[in-house]
Order: sequence, then structure tokens, then C-alpha cells
Amino acid sequence: MRAMVLHTPGQPLQLEERPLPTPSAGQLQIKVLACGVCRTDLHLFDGELPQARLPRVPGHEIVGEVTAVGADVTTHRIGQRVGVPWLGWTCGACDFCRSGRENLCDQALFTGCQLDGGYADYTLADARFCFPLPDTLAAAEAAPLLCAGLIGFRALQMAPEALHLGLYGFGAAAHLAIQVAVGRGQKVYAFTRPGDDKGQAYARSLGATWAGASDQVPPHLLDASVIFAPVGALVPAALQATAKGGCVVCAGIHMSDIPSFPYCLLWQERSVRSVANLTRADGVAFFEQIQRTPVHSKVTCYPLTQANQALEQLRSGQVNGAIVLIP
Repeated sequence: MRAMVLHTPGQPLQLEERPLPTPSAGQLQIKVLACGVCRTDLHLFDGELPQARLPRVPGHEIVGEVTAVGADVTTHRIGQRVGVPWLGWTCGACDFCRSGRENLCDQALFTGCQLDGGYADYTLADARFCFPLPDTLAAAEAAPLLCAGLIGFRALQMAPEALHLGLYGFGAAAHLAIQVAVGRGQKVYAFTRPGDDKGQAYARSLGATWAGASDQVPPHLLDASVIFAPVGALVPAALQATAKGGCVVCAGIHMSDIPSFPYCLLWQERSVRSVANLTRADGVAFFEQIQRTPVHSKVTCYPLTQANQALEQLRSGQVNGAIVLIP
């Protein structure tokens, strides 16, 4: 099989021929049909994830077909279509796992970071962490749901009562989150890079009440904001636009340093919190939600061998929606 492999941070992924992987007990062998290109992949590429183990096949928004099952697997069958998310394994025994917070497990392993991911023809995955996918979703359109969709959904769950909701950074996650939020009746205020008129127009086309640059003040104070862009300077900016008692949610796995800011921005019971990974329960809830509030992924597809070009397109911020690799 072919795989695009990261050996050294900052150096291009290398195309390699590898033996077809054999599933161990509890694992699935999966033929990759599509794999989303996530901003976390860029952080891996840039060496910003110290927990990463290299060399590594990136990719954690995987849609594929089960082609073999390891011993003891009874939950999945050959030929079934599944999704493989960022959270790839947890210990199941620690306090976090036993209290429904497996996303915080200290021993957790993550797809495309410590476990080989979907920038390949085939991959392996723990059957317990694979989601069955409805046949109504095309593989390329389903791929971004496995991270951009799930992380956006978990972030929205931290501000379910927010009538006026800000979304900072209008990329793959935000273009899905806005569809869920608008479907719930929330008013969404979208913030993009300064000068990104195209991105602002796209946000309005998806139902944004207002769209502007990240350095602008929205026409209404926000009950909550979700920051998808990995830019620490957006935290005080979002707090400044937040009403008393409101919340700012940082949804990325990596963010540049947050600059100091006056306490008055936080006072009056405003709060800042982060989203860490996801749980399998998030996946179940999300896929139930989109049965009631359908979301549609806008995707730009690249062949597997052009993974480096896809990453650079993501870095440029010029693509609306999500980028997906097709082996």
C-alpha cells in the first residue's frame, strides 16, 4: 500500500510503499476511502505537538471500508463503512475514563499523531473507537465530520444557551458548526481574517447574522464565542465582545500564546475554557443531531499523493470549507 509519511517536522511528507497492515485483536483493517486534512495535521507538520511520535502517517478524519477484523471483534463486519476520529485509544480504567471523560485520559493515543492515520491506502484502528456511518453520506463529505464536525459540536455543547454566538476562524470546523447552530435557532456572528471578503460572504450564505474581520466589533454583544483559529490574540478580542456572564471557548488543540489583558475583560463572570479532544459519546450525540439538523460539508478534494500541496492550501486559508484526500 501507499502512505504519505512525516519523518521530520517542517519537511515534506514522503510517499512510501508499505506492507498491508494486519489487524491485531480488537482492531479493524480499513481501506481508506477519504481522509480530511485538518489544521491539527498542520500543527503536527510544524512540530507543534510534542506528544507526536515520528515517523507517522497523519490523518484523523478517516472514512473507510472494513476489509479485515482482528480477533474478538464482534461489533463490526467486513464491508461495513466506518469513520475513524482523532481519539484512537484510551486506557478505560483511569478516573477520567470511568467518569465519562475519556477525552482527558492521560494514556490516550490519537490517530495520526501517535497512531498511524489515514494519509494512506489502508490503516488500522481500534474497533471500539470507530463509528458506523450512514450510507447517505458520501465518503468525501463525511470525512470532515470526524474531527471538524465533532470538535465543533463539542464546543457548541459548552454554550448551548447562547442566543448570540460568535465563531472566530471560519474554516472546516466553523462551516459545519454554523449549520448546527443556525438549525438550533442561534444567531451566529462569523469572524474571519481581515480582508477575507470571500469567507465572510460564505459565512452569510450559511446563515450568519453578521460576518466581519476578527478585529471588528460585532453589532451585538455575544453570549458565547468559539475560537477555532489557533491565534491566542483572539481570546481578549472575543472577551471584549462578550456580554456579562458569557463564555469564550477555545476549540483548538494548539494555540499561540494568549497576550496579557486587563482583568475588566474577564470580570462580571465571563469565562474562558478549552475543548480537549472528544469522547465516543460526542460522536453518538453528533450523528444523532445531524439526523435532525442535517449538515453539508463543502470539500475540495486532492489525490493522496498531493498531500503536501493540500496542507499548503490549508495553511494559506484560501479554501472555504474542508480539504479531503482521496486515495
